[in-house]
Amino acid sequence: METTIGEFLRTRRGHISPEQAGLPPSHTRRRVPGLRREEVALLAGVSPDYYVRLEQGRAPHVSDQVLTAVAEALSLSDTEAEHLRNLARPARDTASPGRAGKGSGAVPDEPLVRLLHTMTGTPALLLDTRLDIVAANSAAEAVFDVSGMPEPRNAARQLFLHPEARSRYANWDAIAAETVAQLRLLTGRRPDDTRLAALVGELAIRSEPFRILWATGDVREKRLGVARILHPAVGTLSFDYHALAVPARPDRTLLTYLPRRGSAEALGILLSWTADTATEADRIPVPARRAADH
Repeated sequence: METTIGEFLRTRRGHISPEQAGLPPSHTRRRVPGLRREEVALLAGVSPDYYVRLEQGRAPHVSDQVLTAVAEALSLSDTEAEHLRNLARPARDTASPGRAGKGSGAVPDEPLVRLLHTMTGTPALLLDTRLDIVAANSAAEAVFDVSGMPEPRNAARQLFLHPEARSRYANWDAIAAETVAQLRLLTGRRPDDTRLAALVGELAIRSEPFRILWATGDVREKRLGVARILHPAVGTLSFDYHALAVPARPDRTLLTYLPRRGSAEALGILLSWTADTATEADRIPVPARRAADH
């Protein structure tokens, strides 16, 4: 799937009208909605030719000042502005795909997994930068049936490719849009991650809903939200999810699901049913690190 600066800027231009940008109304008919290139150039204080070269990826040494001006002209959020900078100046000299960066390899996953399993009443997952599920606690296993997911276990792949995914989420559309926007942000942060690119390509080929959402160009940091799970045993479970950064491992995210009012009792019943049969073998272990991950 294309993840170019031109693709991103075109989608952002299409989301803002001249009136919203503070320009006088246009009296000529527009073939497409949103701002024209020359209007963005005017608002950003650059020449139309330079802005065209920026959209075409032919401005390799674009300054922070210009990128900030373009972000302001298009009313980009902080996350969208970060994505614009990532696309304009790809971080080619960062650590190899699969590692968080300098020093991250000194902190193994084992302490994080132990922490995960102390959260006995809260479903929790440990994710990497590709949304692969590194580990899950017993509560997450009871709610999401993580061990039943095909390998490699990946939250985005499960959401878009599992035949029962839509029937398991009461708010599937919202979760899907958030996930695609997060994946687009991750591809900007990790332009050399071939496995992440392969995941996006696979989802684009196999899932029409993914293709439609990807085409919107939306970019968001998925930090908190609501998930409504339709569980076959206890009915609807509503959670506030929080994606927590791990400072010692920037390539890991701890995703916790706190039951909302009305769901805590049902979750407790579900966990009591599964407590008698849950063993260490039922939990998702930390996979052996492959050579490609280092």
